[in-house]
Amino acid sequence: MRNEVTDAALGLFKVLETGEAALAAQYVHADFSNREAGVSPAACALPGPAGVLASGAWMRSAFSDLRFPVLDVAHEGDRAWVRLRMQGQHTGPFVLYRDGALDRAIPPTGARIDYEHVHVLRLRDDKVVRHEAVRDDLTLLGQLGVLPPGLTVLRALAWKLTGRAGRAAAGTAATAARAAGLAHA
Repeated sequence: MRNEVTDAALGLFKVLETGEAALAAQYVHADFSNREAGVSPAACALPGPAGVLASGAWMRSAFSDLRFPVLDVAHEGDRAWVRLRMQGQHTGPFVLYRDGALDRAIPPTGARIDYEHVHVLRLRDDKVVRHEAVRDDLTLLGQLGVLPPGLTVLRALAWKLTGRAGRAAAGTAATAARAAGLAHA
């Protein structure tokens, strides 16, 4: 049975897929925080809909055809648990950050990704106010060819040595900032 909690939980992932600001305003609380934003551009850690829009832009810049097919939803009180798959094609640099700085950039591989997540959401006023996740990142890195180390790792190293990783990080951060409404004309 669907209700406001389920609608808000599913709505969050539609925002990530589409980047629609109206959906973000409908399903994301102004006080929204994302515990998982530490590996993404700074704009993804902004509170409220802006941070979610930035997170979606960051993911869509790396993975075209981004989708989050939902497998299960459970909720109790102000919490929801969503088990889903993240699917797409790795067509742009996948830039990861640590403490706000470039950690690594994985050059586009063209690989299709399809791996599982569990998201824990807290809701307030029928909107998502807090996000945490448990992801199968080892499967993702395997699908991208990073694990076991191979050609993708060598390409990532070449990107780092030539400065291309830094340029990709700057471009990714700018894309996320524009999605969050921070870019100056």
